[in-house]
Amino acid sequence: MALSEHQERRLAKLREIREEGIDPYPPRTHRTHTAAEAVERFSGLEESLEGEHDPESITVAGRVMTIRDMGRSVFCHLQDGSGSIQIFLRRNDLGEERHGWFKRMIDMGDFVEVTGKLFRTRMGEITVQASDFTMLSKSLTPPPEKWHGLSDVETRYRQRYADLVSNEEVRDIFIKRTKIVRAMRNFLDSRGFMEVETPTLQPLYGGAAARPFTSHYHTLDQTFYLRIADELYLKRLIVGGFERVYEICKDFRNEGIDGRHSPEFTMIEFYMAYADYNDVMDLTEQMLVYCAEEALGTTTFTYDGHEIDLTPPWPRVTLREALLNATGIDYLEVRDQKELYEEAKRLGADVQPNDVWPRIVDELMKTFVRPTLIQPTFLIDYPVALSPLAKRSPNNPDVVERFQPFIAGVEAGNAFTELNDPLDQLSRFLEQARDREAGDEEAMPIDEDYVNALMYGMPPTGGFGLGVDRLVMLFTDQQNIREVILFPHLRTKPEGLGLAPALEPYVDS
Repeated sequence: MALSEHQERRLAKLREIREEGIDPYPPRTHRTHTAAEAVERFSGLEESLEGEHDPESITVAGRVMTIRDMGRSVFCHLQDGSGSIQIFLRRNDLGEERHGWFKRMIDMGDFVEVTGKLFRTRMGEITVQASDFTMLSKSLTPPPEKWHGLSDVETRYRQRYADLVSNEEVRDIFIKRTKIVRAMRNFLDSRGFMEVETPTLQPLYGGAAARPFTSHYHTLDQTFYLRIADELYLKRLIVGGFERVYEICKDFRNEGIDGRHSPEFTMIEFYMAYADYNDVMDLTEQMLVYCAEEALGTTTFTYDGHEIDLTPPWPRVTLREALLNATGIDYLEVRDQKELYEEAKRLGADVQPNDVWPRIVDELMKTFVRPTLIQPTFLIDYPVALSPLAKRSPNNPDVVERFQPFIAGVEAGNAFTELNDPLDQLSRFLEQARDREAGDEEAMPIDEDYVNALMYGMPPTGGFGLGVDRLVMLFTDQQNIREVILFPHLRTKPEGLGLAPALEPYVDS
């Protein structure tokens, strides 16, 4: 990689600054006010100042985002985490040497500290009139062009730092993400839930149908797995006597990457004793409404051109009814795997001859039902074979009390009345083992310790898991999950950046 002309010029300035005995990367700043605090301060004083400057000096610091050289004076905008503020540097205030040094050495993207008094310009902008300044960090690569920002998608993901500098709307996505996660915590904490931590590395994976990432634990000479879900550990805590628990954590699934799937993603799961899936549906509606109000200030938003309204109650539709209406197939009547495959193939579903019965049902739902669920909807009551951890319905032993919330055609989560019968749970695990032998690599292994935990007794329990990334996608109208993950996974470029050899001549030996 060759350095650009801009980088060469900035490196030359860096060397000159150091030769003058100035540290271009000092260890600390003496900032007294953020940009927002400075604006707020002057706004509160302005009426009493009657058009004069603030009598007291303040110090602000930030990245130089604009430079307007007017000859004897320079106008800049400094941006920090709170916003931006204009800086006015006049030769008469700084002296010819310091003023000229600023004009020669300071570039867009540099971090500087400026001390001075606040005033309002004739154009109406609150401004710091500089009496002194300090270089805080010399930027060697210019920021992306102001008006177009960083537009190449792959570069935006690989260099998220540059993306955040240049694209305010991207920063806003991650500010909203933080608000959403904070709202989840506040909502559950206020309802008596306890936040806990469960293992990320697990000796046996479970809690979902997925292929895991594996690792070898050398000290124990044992294979461990990055968790695909934290469900089974959280339910162990219900057995242990904690009645309301939740965890916000990273899960990992060794699967493909597309617009709605990432191998590393964030989940929130909560479990509440003495509750069933009806109670969990009620709580889910309330929590998502609360998150929207906290993050967006409203319970309505637009996603992919659809106006979405989260106002409860949401419709509750059985999976059997939804599939029957969409495909004409009653899966409780079509029990034969080959027959179901042929029906699904005839309709155009993406199924393979060796797909097991539950996977075919799931594919039918994803293909023909999910895209129609635009307004928030709970799809409820799934077949037992598709839900190995959910409790059977007392009205139909072939159906479990399970639901999934769908919003704008996006599957946002998964929830059950939890199966607490240890013998039934073992039977389901054994059925999963048979599916695994039949070729379903994502079928769950038998977790004997979890069965052992259930043998101590677990009260009636409702549980819920929600994909945080997908909820952020919905609330910020993003069509690709990578847009809401700060540092998404990408294939490594074998050639790398090539910075080391290009910069080596500039490095002091």
